[in-house]
Amino acid sequence: MSRDRMIGLLESAATLLPVVRGEMSPRGTLEGRIVANLFLENSTRTRVSFTVATKRLGGQCVDLLGSTSSGSKGESLVDTARNVAAMGVDAIVVRCSASGGAHLIAEHVDCPVINAGDGMCEHPTQGLLDMLSLTQAFGTTDLSDRVIGIAGDIARSRVARSAAYAASTLGADVLFIGPPSMVPTSLLGLLDDCGSEKCGTIGISHDLDAAIPMLDAAMMLRVQFERGAAITSDYASQYGLTVSRASRLPDHAVIMHPGPINRGLELDAESADGPRSLVMDQVTCGVATRMAVLMEQFGPHV
Repeated sequence: MSRDRMIGLLESAATLLPVVRGEMSPRGTLEGRIVANLFLENSTRTRVSFTVATKRLGGQCVDLLGSTSSGSKGESLVDTARNVAAMGVDAIVVRCSASGGAHLIAEHVDCPVINAGDGMCEHPTQGLLDMLSLTQAFGTTDLSDRVIGIAGDIARSRVARSAAYAASTLGADVLFIGPPSMVPTSLLGLLDDCGSEKCGTIGISHDLDAAIPMLDAAMMLRVQFERGAAITSDYASQYGLTVSRASRLPDHAVIMHPGPINRGLELDAESADGPRSLVMDQVTCGVATRMAVLMEQFGPHV
C-alpha cells in the first residue's frame, strides 16, 4: 500500500471515530450491501469489529465460522469462498490459517476480498488500526523520527509484519525485540519493496531493557503457543513489560497490544490498563478503520 493511500484511509477512519464512539449518527452508506465474514480461525476483536463496522454503515453481515463451515468436511478454502460469493454477497472478509489465503480467494471471486489475517503472513487492517491509534496519539500521520518497538513472538506474528510495514511506510523506524528464536534476521528484508521515499528502517534487538529508553511506542505481542511457540522460564522477566520497565519509557511513549493479552507474561496489568496504554483505543480504532476499508472497497459511490 502506498503512503498516500494509507494516509487517505487513516484520515477517513479518523472522521469515523465519532460514529464509533456514539457521538454522531451511523452512516447508511452500505445500505442493501451484504458482507460475509468467513472466519476459519478463532477471533473476537477482528470479527466483531468487522460486524459492527458493517452495521454502522447500514450494511448486513453473515458469519461463517470454521467449526460450522464445510471446510470442516474437507471442502477447500477456494471452493468455500466461491460458494459464498455465488450467493450474491457484496464482499468477503476472510481469516484463515493458510498464508496467502486471502490473495488466493481474490483470484477466484469477483467481489472485494478483505484480509482479516492469513496464517503467519499479514493482518492488514490490524496494521492500519495500529497506525490510526498511533497517529491519533501523536497528532500527526508523519511518523518520521519515531521509533516503534514491537516486542515478543515476532516470527509467528502476522500483526508484527503488517504493523512494521505500515509504520515504516509512514516514516517510523521499527525495532523488533525478542529472543533470537522469535526474531529471525530474515525480517530485516521486510521493507525491500517499500515504495515510500520516506520509508523508515527495521532493526533487531534481543535486549528489551536497552531498547526501552529510545521507544516512542512499545507494542507488545502475544506469545502464540497455538502456533508452536515455546518460551523459557525467564521470558516474562526478560521480555515482559513490567511496571518497572514501563517506568523507564520516555514520558511521551505509549503502550500497545493487539490482544488477546496474556497478563503477567507480555505485560503487567498496570501497564495494560494505565494512562500510557492505547489498548482500548486500538479496539475503538479497529471499528473506524474497518469502516474506512469497507467504504474504500465499495468505491466512491458509497
